Amino acid sequence: MIFPENFVWGAASSAYQIEGHSTADGGGASIWDTFCHTPGKIAYGDTGDIACDAYHRYAEDIALLRQCGVTAYRFSASWARIDPYADGNWNEAGLAYYDRVVDTCLENGITPYMTLYHWELPQAAQNRDGWEKRQTAEAFARYAGMMAAHFRGRVKHYFTLNEPQCTVSLGHQSGVHAPGKQLDLAGQFGVLVNQLLAHGLAQRAIRAADPEAVVGIASTGRLCYPERETPEDIRAAREATFAVSDDDWSFTHHWLLDPICLGKFPDCGGTALEECVRQVTPEDMSIIHAVPDVLGYNIYNGNAVRTDGTGYAYVPRYPGFPRTAMKWPVTPEVMNWGVGFLQERYGLPCYITENGLSCNDRVYLDGQVHDADRIDFLTRYLTCLGQAVERGVDVRGYFHWSLTDNFEWSNGYGERFGLIYVDYPTGNRIPKDSFRWYGQVAQTGNVLQSL
Repeated sequence: MIFPENFVWGAASSAYQIEGHSTADGGGASIWDTFCHTPGKIAYGDTGDIACDAYHRYAEDIALLRQCGVTAYRFSASWARIDPYADGNWNEAGLAYYDRVVDTCLENGITPYMTLYHWELPQAAQNRDGWEKRQTAEAFARYAGMMAAHFRGRVKHYFTLNEPQCTVSLGHQSGVHAPGKQLDLAGQFGVLVNQLLAHGLAQRAIRAADPEAVVGIASTGRLCYPERETPEDIRAAREATFAVSDDDWSFTHHWLLDPICLGKFPDCGGTALEECVRQVTPEDMSIIHAVPDVLGYNIYNGNAVRTDGTGYAYVPRYPGFPRTAMKWPVTPEVMNWGVGFLQERYGLPCYITENGLSCNDRVYLDGQVHDADRIDFLTRYLTCLGQAVERGVDVRGYFHWSLTDNFEWSNGYGERFGLIYVDYPTGNRIPKDSFRWYGQVAQTGNVLQSL
């Protein structure tokens, strides 16, 4: 499988997961600082206080990116570090840190792709009810416009928000992520609407500050693929991907992207969501309907679907179905069919902004980290992604999640997703076998030749 010459190969990270030192040099606490220090919320009692210490070691990590041979780095700027009180009183030392990160990328031939919100909501904003209030969307847009003006000429690619679906479902429904809320349906839907407004307002602010900027949003959610490549099963998989139901509505791509790209919410007549949608005014819909230049898709797994004669049925996973160390199913077909279904619906160019797996990585007796599972996983997923590209799906690039092992939210440091092993007691970095393999893919565009 050979990808086009101009295909972008990169790696990804997020601020809270790697930087540490959130409040250093005038930075502000985020909701994750507060959540991590709440007993019982994070596995092993871990926190992101130090994380990978990228606040001090960013240059080392970017140099490793260059050594790998990739040409792009997707990272997030912490809103809380730059705007501690979410009031527009910018922390110049926080901005200076991201100046150094961006400049170091450029000096190393790495194109920065900046995510403006990867869940680093200032705790000060949460104290004012956070995403439950429209003023948070307005504050975010002010921050986004300032960032685009500040980095104009150095950063061209922005993603406004990362996975609003997780902010809704994990942060405000189940409460297993910060800020740990368990709202009713109307409250959850309000959080989604305020994030949709945040994207619409921020996209306009970015384009006003830098008309050359390329703006996107990173989405995640349910994706399906056909059990067999028959017209009936393909139709069933498409239907299942964009189905509407009350129990899993928030973890879908279309509840985020339909209003942004199509100017309307999914048809939800007869469900409890119908009344929620009715409350959204035409004026707010006009703000929300802000079609991005590109879409980002964070994809890890999907569901096989077959026709049941009139609709669709999920195919049960057999005993011993392949799974990652995190027990997520391994379903490479979703990178072909799922991405294709999204292209059909929205017609926009896209990037795979996250994909990867957690492995039980360790340092072997030879001092190296041999992660054959990751190489096998990526070979399968990238081969299927290549099939989508061959079918004409407009995929512009791929960002491996993640560059380094990092703080994996409620799982603490128990999961390792990185191309680079981090020894947390010392902070030492050890490139894994997959790091060298991925570098060969990035340089040649040939997935199978790199085995």
